Amino acid sequence: MVEEVKTAAVAEEEDFNNGDDVVTPFEITAKDDKGIDYAKLIDKYGCFPITPEFIERLERAIGEKAHRFIRRGIFFCQRDMEQILDAYENKKPFYLYTGRGPSADALHMGHCVPFIFTQWL
Repeated sequence: MVEEVKTAAVAEEEDFNNGDDVVTPFEITAKDDKGIDYAKLIDKYGCFPITPEFIERLERAIGEKAHRFIRRGIFFCQRDMEQILDAYENKKPFYLYTGRGPSADALHMGHCVPFIFTQWL
């Protein structure tokens, strides 16, 4: 008899999505007509909202408008961008790592978003 074993990630995903919005790499479904609860996602994944104050700081530091992904709300939260801004403002070196890479033989259009934004940074 083969026993089904759930990984911690699968169990956490099921717990998070149980009777709620479903947000996975493969599916995004709102539980009702209100849409996805982005505040819950921000809290769950330990991110911080991209606020108007954050955008002002970013634009002041770089001397130009923020990337269109930020201005248009495509990116609505961030992690560690304050550390990057601190380093940039203090003229200290830093590096960027997207954590994105092809898991198959080819890239697809979805890979473009982090590549375009990282290039802009």
